[in-house]
Amino acid sequence: MNEQNMSGKEKVLFGKAINPSNILPQKLTLDSKIKFRCHPGVKCFTACCGGIKIILTPYDILQLRKRLNLPAHEFLHQYATPVYLEQTDMPGVAIKLREDDQKCPFVTPEGCTVYSDRPSACRYYPVGMADFHEGGDNKSKDGDQNDEEKFFFIVKEEHCKGFEEDKEWTVREWRADQGVDVRDEMNKEWLRLVMRRKSFGHQATLSEQAKRMFFMASTDLDHFRTFVFESSFLDTFVIDDETVAKIKEDDVELMLFSFKYLAATLFGAQGMKIREDKIQAKVVEIKQRQDESVLESVQDYENIKQQREMEKKAES
Repeated sequence: MNEQNMSGKEKVLFGKAINPSNILPQKLTLDSKIKFRCHPGVKCFTACCGGIKIILTPYDILQLRKRLNLPAHEFLHQYATPVYLEQTDMPGVAIKLREDDQKCPFVTPEGCTVYSDRPSACRYYPVGMADFHEGGDNKSKDGDQNDEEKFFFIVKEEHCKGFEEDKEWTVREWRADQGVDVRDEMNKEWLRLVMRRKSFGHQATLSEQAKRMFFMASTDLDHFRTFVFESSFLDTFVIDDETVAKIKEDDVELMLFSFKYLAATLFGAQGMKIREDKIQAKVVEIKQRQDESVLESVQDYENIKQQREMEKKAES
C-alpha cells in the first residue's frame, strides 16, 4: 500500500484519545521510516502518561494482574474504570488514572513501573494503527474480515520531544522493539468482536445477558474458567479433550477460547458445536411451549365463544 492522505472516515482503534490535528496526514507501511526515541533524558519524559484514556484488552489485563500478583476482580477494582468500547454497547475497562494528577497509576518520574507488561496502547505510541476497512466490508460468511490490511500513522503531539532524537527505524522495527506483534496476535480476535459489533451500528443492541458474558470473558478469566468447568457448559458444547486440558491450566489458551465462544454466541460464527442431545431437547422444549400456547389460544377462544352465547341468551 502506498503512503497517501488519510480519509476522515478511518478511525483509531483503541489507545489514547487523540486530537485529529496531531495525526500527521500520511499513511505509513511497515517499511516506512520514522525518527523517534523516548528515554529518561528527553524533557517530556512521561508527559504522555497523563490525561489519557487507555483501553485495556483481555491480554493487557491478564499480563498486568500477573505482574501485580492480583486476582482479576482485585485488579479491576484498584486499577480499572468501566467504559464502552469504540462507541458500542460492549462493556470494557480503561486504566483508572490517579485523582491528584490524572496520570497513569503505574508511572513515576523515573518511568513506568510495569514497563515490560505495559498495555498494548502504550506500545503503539507514537505509531498508531487502524483497520483500512472499518468492520463493515469484505467479510466472509461468518463475519470475519478477509482483508487483513492495516495502515499506520504518526501521532505527533506538541509537547513530545522524542521526534527531535536522531534514532531512525522502520515502522516494522519500531513495532518489534515495542513487542507490538505479540500483542496484535493476542488481541486480534477480540478486536474483531468489537469491530463486528460496531459495524452493526445502533440498529441492533446486545441483551444484558450478552453484555455480562462479554464483560466477564474479557476481564475476568478466573470467573470464565469457573463458568466453563462448574456449569453445564461442557455438557452443552462439543469440546475435544485436548482443548479442555489446555483451557483448564493455561490462561492464554482460555482467553483465546473465550474469543471463539463469544464469536459463536454473540454473532453466530462457526467453531462451537452444540451437542446433538441438547439440540433435540431444546426442540422438544420449544415444541412443548408452542403446543401449550396453541392450547391456551384454543381455550381462550372457547371461553370467548361461551361468553358470547351466554350474553345472547341473556338478551333474548
